[in-house]
Amino acid sequence: ATMVQKYQSPVRVYKHPFELIMAAYERRFPTCPLIPMFVASDTVSEYKSEDGAIHVIERRCKLDIDAPRLLKKIAGVDYVYFVQKNSLNRRERTLHIEAYNETFSNRVIINEHCSYTVHPDNEDWTCFEQSASLDIKSFFGFESTVEKIAMKQYTSNIKKGKEIIEYYLKQLEEEGITFVPRWTPPVACKSESSTSHPRRPVSPAINIPESSTKEGLSNKEILNTSSSPSEPTAGTPDDKLDADYIKRYLGDLTPMQESCLIRLRQWLQETHKGKIPKDEHILRFLRARDFNIDKAREILCQSLTWRKQHQVDYILDTWNPPQVLQDYYAGGWHHHDKDGRPLYVLRLGQMDTKGLVRALGEEALLRYVLSINEEGLRRCEENTKVFGRPISSWTCLVDLEGLNMRHLWRPGVKALLRIIEVVEANYPETLGRLLILRAPRVFPVLWTLVSPFIDDNTRKKFLIYAGNDYQGPGGLLDYIDKEIIPDFLGGECMCEVPEGGLVPKSLYRTAEELENEDIKLWTETIYQSASVFKGAPHEVLIQIVDASSVITWDFDVCKGDIVFNIFHSKRAPQPPKKDSLGAHSITSPGGNNVQLIDKVWQLGRDYSMVESPLICKEGESVQGSHVTRWPGFYILQWKFHSMPACATTNLPRVDDVLASLQVSSHKCKVMYYTEVIGSEDFRGSMTSLESSHSGFSQLSAATTSSTQSHSSSMISR
Repeated sequence: ATMVQKYQSPVRVYKHPFELIMAAYERRFPTCPLIPMFVASDTVSEYKSEDGAIHVIERRCKLDIDAPRLLKKIAGVDYVYFVQKNSLNRRERTLHIEAYNETFSNRVIINEHCSYTVHPDNEDWTCFEQSASLDIKSFFGFESTVEKIAMKQYTSNIKKGKEIIEYYLKQLEEEGITFVPRWTPPVACKSESSTSHPRRPVSPAINIPESSTKEGLSNKEILNTSSSPSEPTAGTPDDKLDADYIKRYLGDLTPMQESCLIRLRQWLQETHKGKIPKDEHILRFLRARDFNIDKAREILCQSLTWRKQHQVDYILDTWNPPQVLQDYYAGGWHHHDKDGRPLYVLRLGQMDTKGLVRALGEEALLRYVLSINEEGLRRCEENTKVFGRPISSWTCLVDLEGLNMRHLWRPGVKALLRIIEVVEANYPETLGRLLILRAPRVFPVLWTLVSPFIDDNTRKKFLIYAGNDYQGPGGLLDYIDKEIIPDFLGGECMCEVPEGGLVPKSLYRTAEELENEDIKLWTETIYQSASVFKGAPHEVLIQIVDASSVITWDFDVCKGDIVFNIFHSKRAPQPPKKDSLGAHSITSPGGNNVQLIDKVWQLGRDYSMVESPLICKEGESVQGSHVTRWPGFYILQWKFHSMPACATTNLPRVDDVLASLQVSSHKCKVMYYTEVIGSEDFRGSMTSLESSHSGFSQLSAATTSSTQSHSSSMISR
């Protein structure tokens, strides 16, 4: 197997003229005390042009590689030889260095290219760049060891390169040499100088005029040095990254990490149509995949496609969040933490997640979360400028005061998980720290549901405090300045984050409205809708294998009154026959409507009722669960509820008479969602259900509770 490793350096800028740098560089030969492995070098060939402008020298360098003795023994060598060819052009002020290995050249191929050129914006500065490739074809079965040794040696040499030039510059200065004159054509022969002179302005590296500076970029980003002589110098040069810029705006990266960033960025510039993400964002994807360039490229490309599909680049400028969100979404940006990271505060416990999902659908909720993330990226950039150091992630403070069963509403949790997935995929490495405060007893359950969806790297950044622990040692003050601790957490800072609160039911949308969303980020919606007719209930089959599972349901009665039942049967009901549905088509004009219980089945013999019937009125939301005692088939049934005549007077009420005249009164509509959970995942939420008597959910009188099956249903009116 052949492995190819590539390396591309950022641009290193020396604030010294080219000629002085050359004087320093020359001192590395024939040997250099700062590079112990560089044992010796001999000149193989040399060429100088008549006018002294061109100087090409080829050397054979002897290296003592720091490798295990066993490996040297197997390989049968003590030293490794490299050939290095330096081409200096004093007229154009460039030095190009090519190096390759002579030893083992049939097994291992190493190529290196370096260049010293004049800085495009300042002719008294010098730029250095280097690139290399390592291709190990075979090495006595030690390919990966050789690769590790080579990479280690190489990266340590890269780090040394800068020190060496600086060391010799200092040495020159101590000797009183701080200036080396530029090359000028010899004046011996008149014709010589007149012919060479017109050629000068053509040379690419001589003082490029200011106008070539790209709009809006700092000088340091426009080091448009040509990295190899074969590259065309015409056209707009790529803007390149320089080492100082990386340190200041992106952080301390190892040479290989810098190389990955530069190569991925270059690849994007060459192949990607459209907006190229900012350097710090490319870096996030590399970090998320431990700088594996192929994996990072894959997730970055998926994310770029996704951004384009959903116009995410324009979300901050063009999308106005609906008023419901502005009023009831209890989150917002609030100053910054002690590390200078932007701080986002979310009062999740005060937020009616169910109401928001029902009033907006997941779509608008997701869009809102995306706009928060986009704003986060913008704030990181701003803070990087303000604090003078790279800040690439934000801190999130989540207050769970008020969290209760309503937050465990499964469709809400599902929506949350999907939002987390989209954010994880497209905003990797943006969460610096997550502080979870005032976690109630319900929290572990919510955490079990959510944590599998969260990346390990991200999970390490979570800090969870129960009750008032956050006020104690190791608490909030370690991460956030006292002056900006929000008022609702006992601080002195007025926090502008909305209070949240219950979303009025009048703002809820129907199943149809939610289904007819303009843009679907998610193909299926969580809810199903069903029609229920007089004489034609809607039934859903759930097969249970593990006896102690929990069936959960959540439904809204959109129209009409219904009776909800749950039955158990040992044998599978026959799938509904096509013709029986056909016969029914007169009474069921469209709508999802399925009957499973066979007409010949008898209650008590073929199937049994495991919960008391629950009568649900139009407009009610019902949440409930049933712990199954036996495996087999469970059937959830929504049945038409026929209104009895008014009990007090025994006379039909006008409304009832009118209602029975309208055919539509024989049709009810429900929106439902069901899920089966393993009992161990559910255990915690049963206990917390009993302890949740907050204003959010009260167990109404209509709740049925049969002790034998531990079921509970909750209605919120």
